[in-house]
Amino acid sequence: MGVTGIGGFFFRAHDPEMLGAWYAEHLGVGSGTGGPWQTAAGPLVFAPFPATSDYFPEDRGFMLNFRVDDLDALSARLTAAGIDVVTNPDWDMPGLGRFARIHDPEGNPIELWQPD
Repeated sequence: MGVTGIGGFFFRAHDPEMLGAWYAEHLGVGSGTGGPWQTAAGPLVFAPFPATSDYFPEDRGFMLNFRVDDLDALSARLTAAGIDVVTNPDWDMPGLGRFARIHDPEGNPIELWQPD
């Protein structure tokens, strides 16, 4: 018997209450109160990166990647809320999907992925 999925993602925050509310409001992630979040089934990539990788900021030990169903609509909503959304055609991969990047209020990198 092995691992069947990710049961949680825990990380430190300077203001956990504010950050939880930000994720709930802008991304629909979690409840903002620490309750379980029911996710849709789908692919999940678990991949350690070299310490010298420039795929996400060098001063961060992780980058969250969230699957989304409509990258354009979510990007527009985030932009309207004053959140900087960065896209780069070089990140998009035919057969895999499209990508955008944002940062949460504490500077944690987040990749948004709309699978093909």
